[in-house]
Amino acid sequence: MPSPKVFVSSTCYDLGMAREQLRSFLMRVGYEPILSEYSDVLYDPRAHTHTSCIQEVPNADLIVVLIGSRFGGRIVPEALSNIDLENLVNSSFDVTVLDDPEKLSITQLEVLKAIDSSVPVFAFVDQKVMHDHFVYQKNKDLVDKIKFPSIDKPESAKYIFEFISFLNHRNKGNSVIPFGKLEDIEIHLKKQWGALFQRLLREQREQQVETRKLFTITEQIEDLKTAVISTIGNAQNREVARGVIKYRRLSDFLVGLNLPDFSVVTGSDISFDDLLSLVDIVEMRDVPSRNTFGRTALVRSDGTFYELRFGQEFLNRISIDWQSFVSLSGDIRQVIFEAISDMGRVGPGILRYRDEQFDEYFSEYLDNKESRTFTLEELLQEGGESDSEDS
Repeated sequence: MPSPKVFVSSTCYDLGMAREQLRSFLMRVGYEPILSEYSDVLYDPRAHTHTSCIQEVPNADLIVVLIGSRFGGRIVPEALSNIDLENLVNSSFDVTVLDDPEKLSITQLEVLKAIDSSVPVFAFVDQKVMHDHFVYQKNKDLVDKIKFPSIDKPESAKYIFEFISFLNHRNKGNSVIPFGKLEDIEIHLKKQWGALFQRLLREQREQQVETRKLFTITEQIEDLKTAVISTIGNAQNREVARGVIKYRRLSDFLVGLNLPDFSVVTGSDISFDDLLSLVDIVEMRDVPSRNTFGRTALVRSDGTFYELRFGQEFLNRISIDWQSFVSLSGDIRQVIFEAISDMGRVGPGILRYRDEQFDEYFSEYLDNKESRTFTLEELLQEGGESDSEDS
């Protein structure tokens, strides 16, 4: 039976007994502990042991870190290269410990890797160390003159305390628990993991309820559309009403294209490929997902491009809508488009023109991920295959 994997991170010399007891606790509750001294970490002979430990962290479901009196071994540069420091800088309101990352310890780097990889962190600090941490917070300017009783080596006090501050000031998951004996850790983890499991079950139930509500609302909307259309007096008006519903996304796409002569929408039966040629679109390219906009780029001959918020499948549906739209009479097309325009746009447009070079705009992404170029014919073929599989 699969068990949650729990990576235990701490210095070994001062917390060896605590690590042993924590391992026994995790096994009693049915979890799989990962401790380096029990060969639970793969020490790849091609890499430094620090790197092996760092690479093991994302394979865990949880990480428990124990912070005591010792700093531990300082990391090697090879291990540090496995961490996205920029991402970590944005994860806490106090990142002083990251000012000189080469001075981090392997234990600290394991925890930072967990944060970087979105592995939940449960942090525990020896209560004597936590007490001295409060003293440090009030006397940072005098840290070199104070000998903290809980810290094994005075020169490591700053790095231990700043790491606690980093954890305590994270913008989420910032709980740092002091402990005097291992039973304090066991009690806390039992309560926290039990409550977390309970919350996940409750959220799953609530999600199922919301899904049923959404399905019901969707059905009601479809029934309402059918009822409204059926009350329209003549066949032509009913066709217009259906068109207003069916071609809303096509209308939004056409508005975004900035066509030089919009009469082509209502007065011609050109293909979708020819429609794109009118605005000088010569190729379509996949682009990496961005936080702001777009998954598909429609690139013009001058290198500038239109950015589509959706992928190829959406573009395929738009092309099918266009083929259906141009089969209608010009008068009906005109009425449909005017009706949609009068209704106004809901939310942001699906297409945005960027007067910038595609390769320059996406350069930081394209360096790491290839952007595939595809033709409309390939697009339609993929869309057709997808449709057949779904059916």
